Amino acid sequence: MIAIIQRVKHASVTIEEQVKGQIGTGFLILLGITHTDTQEDSTWLSRKIVGMRIFNDSEAKMNLDLAAVDGDILLISQFTLHASTKKGNRPGFTEAARPETAIPLYKAMIHQLEIDLGKPIQTGEFGADMQVSLVNDGPVTILIDSKNRI
Repeated sequence: MIAIIQRVKHASVTIEEQVKGQIGTGFLILLGITHTDTQEDSTWLSRKIVGMRIFNDSEAKMNLDLAAVDGDILLISQFTLHASTKKGNRPGFTEAARPETAIPLYKAMIHQLEIDLGKPIQTGEFGADMQVSLVNDGPVTILIDSKNRI
């Protein structure tokens, strides 16, 4: 799994002109799932994300995690994170998991994040055409790949 984590002041996702999810301070997470991902990837990645200390403390140093700032999560599925751009100008998406694999793992990630964060999270809708708005705080953007742990 690949996660792009953006520290935000606020973020929202709109589907068919209706706001589906929105948060204030917290993380907007774009999640890419590949065909080799497992439940273990979502467990590891969730714990890594929730423990990320990328909020400023009183000395303006990144020392605080989501719990310390009472932050929220907006999780968006994004298969294009697994785009291959090696050949030509049209990306290939063969590394992105098919829905029958990706949907259960996306739901598992939602569940795991809620457990690890200790409260419900906001989400987009798997496979929907979504408009995502955010104010990136910092800007702080972090890429985590569950296949690259060492």
